[in-house]
Order: sequence, then structure tokens, then C-alpha cells
Amino acid sequence: MGWFALALLIVSSASLVRADSSDHRYKAGDLVPLYANKVGPFHNPSETYRYFDLPFCSPGAVKDKKEALGEVLNGDRLVTAPYKLDFLADKESETVCKKKLSKEEVAQFRSAVTKDYYFQMYYDDLPIWGFLGKVDKEGKADPSDYKYYLFNHLHFEVLYNKDRVIEINARTDPSALVDLTEDKEVNVDFMYTVKWKETNTPFDKRMEKYSQSSSLPHHLEIHWFSIINSCVTVLLLTGFLATILMRVLKNDFVKYAHDEETADDQEETGWKYIHGDVFRFPKYKSLLAAATGSGTQLFTLTIFIFILALVGVFYPYNRGALFTALVVIYALTSGIAGYTATSFYCQLEGTNWMVEEELACGYSFLKLHLEMGGLTVELFATAALPFGTIVVIFLIWTLVTSPLLVLGGIAGKNSKAEFRAPCRTTKYPREIPPLPWYRGTLPQMAMAGFLPFSAIYIELYYIYLQVFGGHRIYTIYSILFIVFIILLIVTAFITVALTYFQLAAEDHEWWWRSFLCGGSTGLFIYGYCLYYYYARSDMSGFMQTSFFFGYMACICYGFFLMLGTVGFHGALFFVRHIYRSIKCE
Repeated sequence: MGWFALALLIVSSASLVRADSSDHRYKAGDLVPLYANKVGPFHNPSETYRYFDLPFCSPGAVKDKKEALGEVLNGDRLVTAPYKLDFLADKESETVCKKKLSKEEVAQFRSAVTKDYYFQMYYDDLPIWGFLGKVDKEGKADPSDYKYYLFNHLHFEVLYNKDRVIEINARTDPSALVDLTEDKEVNVDFMYTVKWKETNTPFDKRMEKYSQSSSLPHHLEIHWFSIINSCVTVLLLTGFLATILMRVLKNDFVKYAHDEETADDQEETGWKYIHGDVFRFPKYKSLLAAATGSGTQLFTLTIFIFILALVGVFYPYNRGALFTALVVIYALTSGIAGYTATSFYCQLEGTNWMVEEELACGYSFLKLHLEMGGLTVELFATAALPFGTIVVIFLIWTLVTSPLLVLGGIAGKNSKAEFRAPCRTTKYPREIPPLPWYRGTLPQMAMAGFLPFSAIYIELYYIYLQVFGGHRIYTIYSILFIVFIILLIVTAFITVALTYFQLAAEDHEWWWRSFLCGGSTGLFIYGYCLYYYYARSDMSGFMQTSFFFGYMACICYGFFLMLGTVGFHGALFFVRHIYRSIKCE
């Protein structure tokens, strides 16, 4: 099963690298495919609509391009554009159509121009952008005096190398304007011009232009400096706290060893005092096992995504590659969730492992439901999700995800792994002494989430800026991977430190506390979403608000499970280590 899954992953990854089934070679006069994708307000890139939702010229028989699953989930709806750009064929002021716009259509275009709508097309898989019109505000203080114009003439400049298209640019003719200021019928002649120019740029380097623009080179040095400064600060603080913790532990070991040699009947205090309760299994252990199983799957998914990103699979404007990878790898790694959850549940002496499978399956279905909810919100702003895509996703979940989850559970049950506790557990639990308010669960979660969040908030700003605040694709995966590793280290350490302080206060219920403290960074990330939405973004309206907060809720929920699992396993390793170092029989 493992080799089969790996083979599927390799095949799917290879398919992502392929730009198109075509070899992108053309002869003079050949029709090069030009597809119209979407339109939307420039300052709110998350709000997009289908190109022909606006009353543009239709090319007659409009044909949809068959997109892959990831492209559909990405919101792409490629439809044949009304412009014909034949290979090496120059055109001068070619008329697309003569159209009489009704009052309603004029108002529709005027609303789009007011919101700075742009369009996106793809020519031989190369993206093209342009604005629909402009607002003339010069010398007019009163908004009621503004003039609204629609661009009706597009100039295409195409660069080619022998028989291949290398680059395309589109610009609007500032002198070709249609006045949309008044609500009246308007006659529009939609026109375009095509100019072909030869270039020496090789075909395999035609995407470098987009990679460089998406990486923001003029900000890259500042970006690196900010990230390094933040990481060094956090690591120094972490190292300082680690040194203190190691010195305290060393003193504890010396103290307990001295007490054992001199006065065995002396009353014990601190974390050794609760050695008979610290390995008492927690309440709701089936739920904890399911959560850690799902967190392990998400951690594995994240590592695979980073591997694909670092080897260059997600190059700019490789449409749908990320979504395709997420769907495929998520389905193939579901067996990890089943195995981890059931194996851990059996170690905690759980007897009804099928209940555990149902919980793990429920977590998997909840994640899928949340992801589909986020995609549905996104696609409300773009286009309806095709019924066939819904069926494909449902079949992937029923025929791949769920069976692998069950098979992983069976393998976990048959692994017969045992929970080896260094200390025996007493029959009756000790009473936990009264603790001050700041040692409660919520204050501890706040402290646990702040330090990891401080290590990533600068990178969060750049990610939000490029994904939600601009029209560039995030490509600096090396920085992101470094920040991710720092996040894991800091999360594990801060959870271990808080677990020690909890045990030192003779509070032995650390199992759920460590998971919640580790995952609390996800809550801080969601809190940052509130700040970004209201202070940094230009998004507004029900659809954009629903999309942004719904989508980020899915992501933060995944971070909560993944980082909670990291924190819990770090705390479990630490607790086993310290109690193995003393005599606690």
C-alpha cells in the first residue's frame, strides 16, 4: 500500500509540472489558444467573477477549456476569448464586434470601472492583465461630476522565439474611450491590435519574468533581514529559557537523589510527588487520539507540500498545482491519521477501537467539510462549483480517503504498541492543590501561543500581502520553510516549559493542557486575521468577509491540530524523560 501511494504521488506530482498537453509549437497562421478567465476589483483580488458576467463581445460558440481538478478549485473558469491571435499574424484595429449596450449594461460596466475592475486572460498558458476603464477626476471636486470611460481597444504585443510564444503584454488605448457617465444606450465598437516581435529568450525561461515579479526583489533583502532578526530574537529567548529550565531540572535531580540517600521517608514535593498520577490516562482519550492522528496527518501533508514547493513544482501561475497537490496528498496520507490515532488509542488501553476510527473519520470529514466550505465561499465570488467536481471530490473521499483511514486503523490496532510509563500509576488520583489564576488553561494557552506567533507574524504579513492584498504569487518558499521549522521548535519548547511548571505545581492533568497550549498559536493567527482585515485590507461586503474569515478558519483549525500534536508529543517525550531519570517506584 505504501509503495502504491508513493507511486500515485510521483505520478500526480509529475502531472503538475506539465504546463499543458500541447507542445506549445506553432506554425505561421495557427490559432494560439486565448482564454478569458475572470474579472474583479483590483484592490480586492479575492473577489472575482467570470469574464462573461460582464456584457463583453461573445466569440459566437463559446467553449470552456477543460480544467484539471486543482484549476477548478482555484477558481479558474477559462472560456474562449473573443480575440483571435493567430501565430505571427499582425492585426491593425481589428473589430471584434459592434454592440449596443442597454442602460442596464452601461450601469454594469460603470460599476466595474468605478471599482477599478481588471481582467485576466491566458494566452498559450501565459497570464495577461488589463483594466476595463478609467474614472476621470481631474479638476472635479464633486464626485457627481466624475466621468466614467470604458476602454474599447486592446493592443497585444507578443514576443516569439522561432515557433514558440515567449511573452505577451496587453495595454489599453487611452484615446479609445466610451463614455459611460449617463444611463443611456451606447454603441460600442470593441477592437484590438496585434503586433509580433522576435526575441532570443528561450522557451524554458519564459516563466522567469513572473517568478521575479512575484518575489518582489526590491523588498527581498528587507524581507530576509526582518525574518532573520525575528528568528534570532526568538531563538535567543528560547535558548535563555531552555538554559534556565535545564539548570532547574539539574537542581531537581540533585535534590531528589540527595533525598533518596539521606531520608527516604521525607515528604516529597514538586513534580516527583505526583509520579503516581502523571501517567494516569486522560479523560476523553478517544478524542485526544483522534486529534493527534489528524494533526500527524496534517504535519505530514505540510512536509510533502514544502518538498514539492522547494523542488519548483509550484512555479508562478502553474494554475491549480497547489490545490491538486493538497487534494491528492491529503487523500493518500489519511492512512497515517488512522494508524496514529488507533495505535495511540490502543496504547491508552482503549477497547472500542472502531469508535476511535469513527472519531478519526469524523475529524477527517470535518476537515473536508471545512475545506469545501471555504472553497464554496470562494467560488460564490467566482463561479458555481461544477457538479462533476463535487462528485470527483466526494469519490476521492469515499474511495480513497476513508478506506485508507480504515486500513491505517487496522494496522494501528495490530501493531500492539504499548505505552511504556517509567512510573506506576496509583489506584486513586491525588487532589490537585489550588492554583493561582494565571496557571489556568486559558492564561497558559495565551502564554504558549504568543512566543511561536511572534516568530511568524512578519512572514504572515508578507503572505497576507501577496495572497489577499495584491496580484502576486507567493514564491519565497525557502524563507517560509525556515520559519516553519522555527515555529515547530518554539512550539515544542514552550509547551515543554509550561508542562514542567504545571507538574512542579503538582498538577498532573497535563495531557490535554499540552495539546491546547501547543495549538493555541492557531488562535493567535486567527486573531491576526481580524487585524489584517480591518486595518490592512480593502475587503468589504458579505461575500468577501465570508470568504476571508471562512477560509482562514479552515487554515487556523488545521494549524491548531498540527501544532497541538507537536506540543503534545514534545511534552510526552519530556515527561517520560524526567521521570525515567529518578527512582519513582
